[in-house]
Amino acid sequence: MAKPPKPAVKPGDDAQERRNFFTKVAAVVIGGFVALVPAATGLAVFLDPLRKKSKAGEMLPIAPLGVVPDDGIPRQFAVVTEHVDAWTQSKQPIGAVYIRRLPGQEQPECLSATCPHAGCFVAYDQPTDTFKCPCHNSSFAVDGAIIEPSPSPRAMDSLESEIVDGEILVKYENFYTGKAEKIVKL
Repeated sequence: MAKPPKPAVKPGDDAQERRNFFTKVAAVVIGGFVALVPAATGLAVFLDPLRKKSKAGEMLPIAPLGVVPDDGIPRQFAVVTEHVDAWTQSKQPIGAVYIRRLPGQEQPECLSATCPHAGCFVAYDQPTDTFKCPCHNSSFAVDGAIIEPSPSPRAMDSLESEIVDGEILVKYENFYTGKAEKIVKL
């Protein structure tokens, strides 16, 4: 079988092929940009938490030292930190702590107000000088130790604190609840 003859090249076909080539290249480039915008946006949203600076584990100002007398009675304070959301910046509470000073003691003791059993907030009961959790009846001594019987797997979580220029600073951290070990949530 014989091959059909090749059509004769007409003048202007090269120009037509070049136009088709540039049209195809332009379509690929524009399509790439159109696909790149949502891909870059998705990547930026995915990586956004990595660029935000976490306040976890930082020393946060809680209260002036003068508002915690050295009488051994724990006092509850809210832990407040900066919160940035889109264009607004505000201070919001992220938790609570109990701070107490023993007679003659300069450095305060600090306990997280979150129960290590299920994460409820514990309340200080001054008549019995104990902390009580309203959720499952966990009880703790004024120093945070477990009072048996208690469903809590560990004592109240102590937090690192320091005094700078008369202000009590606390290294506020959240810990996993329901575990015997004190493990920081990251």
